[in-house]
Amino acid sequence: MKLKELLKNIQPEQILGSDDIEITGVNIDSRKIQDGHLFVAMKGTQVDGHKFIPKAIAQGAQAVLCEDMPEEKADGVTYVQVKSTEDAVGKVATLFYGDPSRHLILVGVTGTNGKTTIATLLYNMFRKFGYKCGLLSTVCNYIDDKAVPADHTTPDPIELNELLGEMVKAGCQYAFMECSSHAIHQKRIGGLKFKGGIFTNLTRDHLDYHKTFENYRNAKKAFFDGLPKDAFAITNADDKNGMIMVQNTKATVKTYSIKQMADFRAKIIECHFEGMYLDIDGHEVGVQFIGKFNVSNLLAVYGAAVMLGKKPEDILVVLSTLHSVSGRLEPLHSPKGYTAVVDYAHTPDALENVLNAIHEVLNGKGHVITVCGAGGNRDKGKRPLMAQEAVKQSDKVIITSDNPRFEEPQDIINDMLAGLNTQQMRKVVSIVDRKEAIRTACMMAQKGDVILVAGKGHENYQDIKGVKHHFDDKEVLRAIFEEEKE
Repeated sequence: MKLKELLKNIQPEQILGSDDIEITGVNIDSRKIQDGHLFVAMKGTQVDGHKFIPKAIAQGAQAVLCEDMPEEKADGVTYVQVKSTEDAVGKVATLFYGDPSRHLILVGVTGTNGKTTIATLLYNMFRKFGYKCGLLSTVCNYIDDKAVPADHTTPDPIELNELLGEMVKAGCQYAFMECSSHAIHQKRIGGLKFKGGIFTNLTRDHLDYHKTFENYRNAKKAFFDGLPKDAFAITNADDKNGMIMVQNTKATVKTYSIKQMADFRAKIIECHFEGMYLDIDGHEVGVQFIGKFNVSNLLAVYGAAVMLGKKPEDILVVLSTLHSVSGRLEPLHSPKGYTAVVDYAHTPDALENVLNAIHEVLNGKGHVITVCGAGGNRDKGKRPLMAQEAVKQSDKVIITSDNPRFEEPQDIINDMLAGLNTQQMRKVVSIVDRKEAIRTACMMAQKGDVILVAGKGHENYQDIKGVKHHFDDKEVLRAIFEEEKE
C-alpha cells in the first residue's frame, strides 16, 4: 500500500521525503522490521521507540512515523512527523489491514472483572448459533477455531488489526474482545468500529499505571464515549459507576441488574457447586456457573445477544449449555470429600465475589480455606486489602507467592500481612512456596470443606525475575488428589 494512502486518516505535521512509496508492512518493534516496512516510533512507558529508528532503518524500514524528527536522517527514507504516534498508530494499522472491524460485528467488553468470561461466552454462544467468530481475550485469542496465544489482554494496534484481518479472511462474521483500560488509554483500539460495548464493574486495579481511581474510571468511560450512534452500550446498573460510563455515549443504552429494575434482569432460584437455576426476564434456566457475579456476567451475555438480534428463548437454550472459562471459579473434587476451587481473582473485589459465591453454595456447612498472594511490580495498595478480604470470609488463610516478577516474594507477603491486626493474624499462615501452600491447605481440609486457590486461574506459569516457570494450580491439585487415593 502507498504511504500516502496509509496517512489519509491522520494529520502529519511534516513529511520529509516521498509519500508515493510502497509500504509492505507496519511495525512498532524494530526487531520485526523488514524491507519496505513503516516503523512507528512509540514513546512507551518503559522505552522510547525513537531510540530504535537507526536499527529499524538498518533492518530495511522505508519510512518512519515519529513525534520527534531525528537529527540524522538516512537517504531514501521518508520521515513523517505527527503530534502523537500513540494516536496515529491505530489509524495507520486499521488502513493497512483493510479496515477489518468494518467487515465484522465487533463487540468490546470493559470493566475490572468479568471481561474474559463475558467475551468468551459470547464467542462460544455465537459459534453454537452456527457463526464463524473471533475472540480476543486474556486467556487466548481465536480465529474461528484456531487458537492464537495471547500475551496481553488487548494486543498492540498493529497485531490487533492483523488478527481482525485474519478473522475477516477466515470468514468470521462476529468478533468479541476484551478492552483493557491500558488499551483504551494507549489508543490501541483507535480506528476500530464497534457494534456494541459492555461494562461489567469497576473496582480498584492498575493504579500502578493510572495513578488515581478517577483516571482508571475515565479510561474505561472513554470507550463508551467513542461508540458510534448505531452501536449499543450495555451497562451494569448494580455498579455505582454503571451509569457514569454511558452518560456521554451516542450509542443506544441498555441496563442489566440482579438487584433493581433494568432492561435485563435475573435472580437466583437455587444454587450448588455444579451450577444454578436462574430466572432471567421471567424464564427459568439451569446454568453451569455459580455466584452472583456470574449471574451478572450471564445477564450481560444475554443482553448483548438480544441486542445482536437473537431470540430470548434461543439464547437461553444455548446459555444452559455453556461452561465456565478455564480458571474462573473452576471446581475440582478431592477423593477425601472436600472441593478445591481455582479462580483468577487477583483484586480485592474479585476475591470478595468468589468467596461470596462459595458461601452461597456452602450455606454455613463446611469451612473455607483460602490460598492467595499478590503480583509483584503491580499496585502495592491492594495487597493489604487482598489479605483483609481473604481473612474476612475464610476460616483459614494461607498467604503465598503469586507472580513475584522482580520483587522478593516475602516482601509482597509482608505487604499483605501489614493490613491485618493481631486477631486476624490468628487465622493466617504464610508459606512462600506456592505448591507447599496448596498442599498445606489440602492437608487442613476435611470432608465438606472448600479450598479457594486464588490469583492465577488459567495461568500455567509463575513469573519470577523475568522468567516464566511452569506452574499450574490445577495440575498441583490433581497430583495431590492422586496421592490421596493411594
